[in-house]
Amino acid sequence: MDSSAARNHSFFGSCFRAHRRFSELLSKNQDSLTTRVPQEKVLTMPELKSNPFRQRICHVFSTSEEKDNSLSFEDFLDLLSAFSDSATPEIKSHYAFRIFDFDDDGTLDRTDLEHLVNCLTGDTPETRLTPEEMNQLIHNILEESDIDKDGTVNLSEFQHVISRSPDFVR
Repeated sequence: MDSSAARNHSFFGSCFRAHRRFSELLSKNQDSLTTRVPQEKVLTMPELKSNPFRQRICHVFSTSEEKDNSLSFEDFLDLLSAFSDSATPEIKSHYAFRIFDFDDDGTLDRTDLEHLVNCLTGDTPETRLTPEEMNQLIHNILEESDIDKDGTVNLSEFQHVISRSPDFVR
């Protein structure tokens, strides 16, 4: 098999496995090409079950007109592709930025950053940072990331910071 045929074989194998996984989330007798999987079902996937951003992930990848965070098969493929080892750093950082942009305004502001930190540390009284610690951490993040000093981190600034963090794209 030449390299082109091997790539095609690998691609179609990946699509078949993705389709099988998507179909497993559907109820019996549902058409996988026209049915959307509800967010609740998607969140049962082992890869998302303990991810603190699982609901944001569904939100970002969902194209549902009902805004219910359900996923079509195409949405599901986009999600798997963005999180795959073969996704480029630009794709990974683009989707990470969108996941961290909790208010969907195209920037990471203090509120987004606070929400991000709470997702990572746990938003319980035992794990929550004190207001002083949170303010200092956000100040440090903005000091390092906010190149144009407008008080927010845009996609370009985020990608610049991520490009210096090789562990991020693993």
